[in-house]
Amino acid sequence: MIHQYKSNGFNIVLDVNSGMVHLVDELTYAMIADFEQLEKEDLIRKVAGQFADGIQDEDGTGIQGERLESEISGIYDTLLAMKADGSLFSEDTYEPFIEQFTERETVVKALCLHIAHDCNLACRYCFAEEGEYHGRRALMSYEVGRKALDFLIRNSGARKHLEVDFFGGEPLMNWEVVKQLVAYGREQEKLHNKQFRFTLTTNGVLLNDEVMEFANREMSNVVLSIDGRKEVNDRMRPFRKGAGSYDLIVPKFQKLAEQRHQTDYYVRGTFTHFNKDFAEDVKHLSELGFEQISVEPVVAAPTEEYAFKDEDLPELLAQYDELAKYIIERRKSGKWINFFHFMIDLSGGPCVYKRLSGCGSGTEYLAVTPWGDLYPCHQFVGNEKFLMGNVEEGVTNIELREEFRKCNVYSKTKCKNCFAKFYCSGGCAANAYNFHGDIHDVYEVGCELQKKRVECAIMIQAAEAQDSAEK
Repeated sequence: MIHQYKSNGFNIVLDVNSGMVHLVDELTYAMIADFEQLEKEDLIRKVAGQFADGIQDEDGTGIQGERLESEISGIYDTLLAMKADGSLFSEDTYEPFIEQFTERETVVKALCLHIAHDCNLACRYCFAEEGEYHGRRALMSYEVGRKALDFLIRNSGARKHLEVDFFGGEPLMNWEVVKQLVAYGREQEKLHNKQFRFTLTTNGVLLNDEVMEFANREMSNVVLSIDGRKEVNDRMRPFRKGAGSYDLIVPKFQKLAEQRHQTDYYVRGTFTHFNKDFAEDVKHLSELGFEQISVEPVVAAPTEEYAFKDEDLPELLAQYDELAKYIIERRKSGKWINFFHFMIDLSGGPCVYKRLSGCGSGTEYLAVTPWGDLYPCHQFVGNEKFLMGNVEEGVTNIELREEFRKCNVYSKTKCKNCFAKFYCSGGCAANAYNFHGDIHDVYEVGCELQKKRVECAIMIQAAEAQDSAEK
């Protein structure tokens, strides 16, 4: 499978199955489009007709007539050789093994600990209903948290590196238990030959020097929630009485980012129908001094006023193009910015494991409620259909676990002809279920945005490679 597109002056060709990316000239770009549909002579005639007025070579000399056809013939032979060596039109060598892969033994490697089903903000788009998750407000006890870590150790097999995210609601509302669980985890590392990677997601309201010092010592990553410009953030992330949170949290976030030397954190926002110009929010965060930024699209029922409308999509796609160009120029000027959704590894191609396993929700990654119930991920918490067990008894809903084990890009028919499928592995199971009632379906708006992000990420690397070569 081939995906071709033009972006910021580049003719880009992605070989989907191998992950190889090619930057090509106009003639080659035109030929690739019909390479597998037309015989050589027919393709030469068609492309020669498209460029009947001629084309310039590298020294500015015009190429027309027989010389043009000869040039096209040479390109055809090159493409044929590339097909033979697997760098273009390559076959998918992994699909035949998917059934065998889904039957593999899995271990749990990550937990999302809902340390607090409570929050001190009233974010309008919160899928957790201000921290309640369709249930009751509660704080996780140390005893439940300890059992969760024991469950993770017990079900992690020979895997050494384990991840625990302190999540909410707002985790800092239960800060003493967070500290106690980190201390317990560090003790267990030595006893079981494990290594915990603790992370924290916070809205920053309760962030202070003591929390920062502890987080800088113990947390491998910290996610700081802010939506961007003051008016955007305060509209969607107010306190319960209506006041905005921007002025309170920004100085704290700036301080923590500097203390962490601008690494191992993200400022993470959500954009909605109200700020379709979200590239301006990323620019704003960058100009505040943040270098690690993630701003993501809201996922909401169409009835919500902040949900995206069908007519919003062209504007959102154009925003990603604008943002990609901004990042290129920002980096050229010596001001680093890393945008989470433009991170892509072109040196190794799409991750083989991710191709086959998806995000791992329901098998390798689980969410734990304050009372110890297990769910496939944080977005399923509160939906009793997806209750998988508890930290004492372990996973008891084996049928549901098997359903998630089989959820991957090959189980989703809508992914079959998508060029981005190996970069998202079918997208979010929770979004698919919430919109279509089936984890093997897809959330179409998310698909369109993901495809544009992949295109922009590749273009950025193309631009930087060209700039490096020119230097």
